[in-house]
This record gives sequence, structure tokens and C-alpha cells, in this order.
Amino acid sequence: MSGTHSHGHDHGHAHHAPAQHGHSHGGHGHSHAPASFGRAFAIGTALNLGFVAVEAGYGIASGSMSLLADAGHNLSDVLGLGIAWTAASLGRRAPKGRYTYGLRSSSILAALVNALMLLVAIGVIAVEAVGRFFDPQPVAAGTMMVVAAVGILINGATAMLFARGRHNDINIRGAFLHMAADAAISAGVVVAGFLILKTGLVWIDPAVSLIVTAIVAVGTWSLLRDSVNMSLHAAPAGIDPDEIGTFLSQESGVAAIHDLHVWPMSTTETALTVHLVLPAGHPGDAFSSDLASRLHDRFGIDHTTIQIETDACEGCTLHAEPAV
Repeated sequence: MSGTHSHGHDHGHAHHAPAQHGHSHGGHGHSHAPASFGRAFAIGTALNLGFVAVEAGYGIASGSMSLLADAGHNLSDVLGLGIAWTAASLGRRAPKGRYTYGLRSSSILAALVNALMLLVAIGVIAVEAVGRFFDPQPVAAGTMMVVAAVGILINGATAMLFARGRHNDINIRGAFLHMAADAAISAGVVVAGFLILKTGLVWIDPAVSLIVTAIVAVGTWSLLRDSVNMSLHAAPAGIDPDEIGTFLSQESGVAAIHDLHVWPMSTTETALTVHLVLPAGHPGDAFSSDLASRLHDRFGIDHTTIQIETDACEGCTLHAEPAV
């Protein structure tokens, strides 16, 4: 809905007549709103908790420290799922009190925490693998393969629950990567166990571990980079503020633009604010509404705030300001 009222920004420009402010969603729904993955989180958490209990039980019964260590690692996956699940739930809460955007940004924090947890986990595995090169340990290859095969099924199935959402929501991508990484590590353990049974070379186990962790680190790095950028309010990947600035400057009647900001409200929603200088006067609420709708359709902007000004100002430019 469009409204007009005076706007209190003072950016050090020359004083203007009271500016009119159009706040519009373009008459459309938020098609980028996060899909509900509550059922996926519930199933994934239950499967992984069950696997942790079984793996820890076998570890205690067999006296295998490696199985107990892996059970501890899988417990961290349950924690990662819990963090992502909590953030997804918080993101759907309505704005209240000081949280005028609600808790949408919690999904960005969750993605960042999951990326850091993944890096810590693969770092621990890599350090342990390097240590085993210098201090080889006997490996129960048969038991290792069976448990790892179950791990592939559990983690792979859980990852697939989040596969459809991983491209549009980095919080869901964090959950997906956590599970996919464990499935890959389990697959590496199966391969290592098979090769050890055939050759008797125990160094194969740490060697395969290092290869798999290197592969996982590549995917984790992109998750960390994107979540850090979002935390710093950088424009989301795929949205170019300069391109938006050019688009806006070409609108009929627009003499200049300034204070263009684009930032993520959450891992799935993007906000934009901009000042448009229209010397001929405010073109009406329909202008703001239509422009917001076109910004949504072309750039995926969900929440647009447009301030209309009629006087030229110092420092106004046809180019976008940095989005961070």
C-alpha cells in the first residue's frame, strides 16, 4: 500500500521542501517468503538422533573410540539442524516491539553459525587424519564399513529433504550441506574400509579422510562467504545495485537518484530504499506502487521504500551507492 508523509532523513544535502515518501509492496505478495521445512527438520532430527544413539551404543559395546568420536560428530549435526530449524521458525514471527522486521535475520545468523560449525568439524577431522599418518591405528574395517553405510543412508536421506530449498535459502543450504558433507565423509569411510580389507594399508583411512574434507571445505567456504556478506548487509548475490540505479534513473521524470540501499532482510527476502528526485512533482501513489512491482519482478526486491523529492540536491547521482 502506498502512503505519503514527510521523511526525516538528513544526509547532509541542501534542505528540501517536505519530501513525499512512497512505501509500497507493489500490490503483490512476497513470493520469496521462506517455504516451510518444518517436516523435513523434524524427520531429519529424529533420524540423526536415532543414528547417534545406535552408533554410540555400538561404540561402547565394541570399545571403539572411532565410532564414539563419529557419534559425537553426528550429534553436532543434530545441533546444526536444530539451529537452522529454530531460525526458520523465528523468521515467520510477526514484527513486534523493537524487532520491526520481525526475526527474519535469524536465518542469516543460523547459516553463518552452521558454516562455522562445518569448518570446525572438517578441521578436527583433518587434524586427526594427519595425526594418524604418524601414529597408525588398527582399524576394524568391516565394522567401520557397515556403520558408515548406514550413515550414508541416514545423512543422504536427510540431505535430500532439503535439496529443493538449497538454491534459494542459504539457511536451508546450510542444513543441506551439513548432511551432504556427512554423507560424503561416510562414503569415503566405506571406500577406505574396502581398500584396507583388500590391501591391509591402514594409511588409506586418513588419506581418504583428507581428500573428502578438502571437497567439503570448498562447499562450506561458499556458504561462509554468502552468510558473512548477508550479515554485513551486502546486496544479495545476483542483485547489482548499479544496475538497479540505472533502471531507476531511466524512469520518466527522474532527474537524479541518491541514497540507494539494497540489503537482505533474511536469507530469502530483499529490501530496497531509494530517494528519487522528480522536479515536476510527485507523480502519485500509483507510480510508487507500479515501480515497486516492477522492481520485484525484475530484481526480486520484496520490500521497497521510495522517497520522492522535487528539489535538486548536492551530491545526487544517477549511480547507486555501495550496498554495504
